[in-house]
Amino acid sequence: MDSANQLGVFLRARRELARPEEFGLPGGGQRRVAGLRREEVALLAGMSADYYVRLEQGRDKHPSEQVVVALARVFALDEEGMAHLRELARPTTRRKRTSRRPERVAPGLLRLMAAWPNTPALVLGRYMDVLAANPLATAVNSCSAPGVNMVRAIFLDPQARDCYVDWPTIAADTVASLRATAGADLDDPRLTELVGELSLKSEDFRRLWARHDVRVKTAGIKHFRNPFVGELILSYETLTVNGAPGQILIAYHAEPGSPAERALALLGMIAAGEIPESASISVDLEQ
Repeated sequence: MDSANQLGVFLRARRELARPEEFGLPGGGQRRVAGLRREEVALLAGMSADYYVRLEQGRDKHPSEQVVVALARVFALDEEGMAHLRELARPTTRRKRTSRRPERVAPGLLRLMAAWPNTPALVLGRYMDVLAANPLATAVNSCSAPGVNMVRAIFLDPQARDCYVDWPTIAADTVASLRATAGADLDDPRLTELVGELSLKSEDFRRLWARHDVRVKTAGIKHFRNPFVGELILSYETLTVNGAPGQILIAYHAEPGSPAERALALLGMIAAGEIPESASISVDLEQ
């Protein structure tokens, strides 16, 4: 990771992803470069080509707010993307790095999750490690077991591709969330180690990381494929944990009266040991 010129790397990645035809420019085989040319970005953003080149090359690292807004418009950045661009452009004083303490989940939060037998819930840390999960969360998705790194599991565990019905979307969202969590602190040793490992072992991760997408998922729907109940569609909500920077609580829920609600009830019985995992399951989840 080029931590010395994060702004330039981000701009170059977004420029290469831009579609020239959306700006009325010829695309496809008529161009020698992917995406927009530097001078085209400069023209669309209303700045000199020389100044934009200086930004990409890292010779100017602190563009004004007006320039940030113009570039965000050209690259069609959403609010999170613009916030990330502002963070990269903001002058910061580098502090001496201190060793991070191991991430721990507060006892009260652990008790709260344990009291939700019908609600899958887990806590992710700053590097998307599963710090805690109640039994139902692990029964829904084996990648949610405590001690598992969610990013590593999604890209390196073959079972993850079977578990997530829409694996490409999940993979892209996971990488974008990791970038959002990391922010501009890309020289964090743990993050460097994780990204380096996955970049070497997974072409999919390497390609997605190079896009520089930034996205925080606050709510949505996930489509699982579970070995006990088959396909399972659940909504989820994510909440930040006060007093624990970087930790988020994820809770899943099903539509009342839906097959997913009945499937969760069945998985809850399995997780509680009321039904052996080896037992033949004959409950009709389609009604």
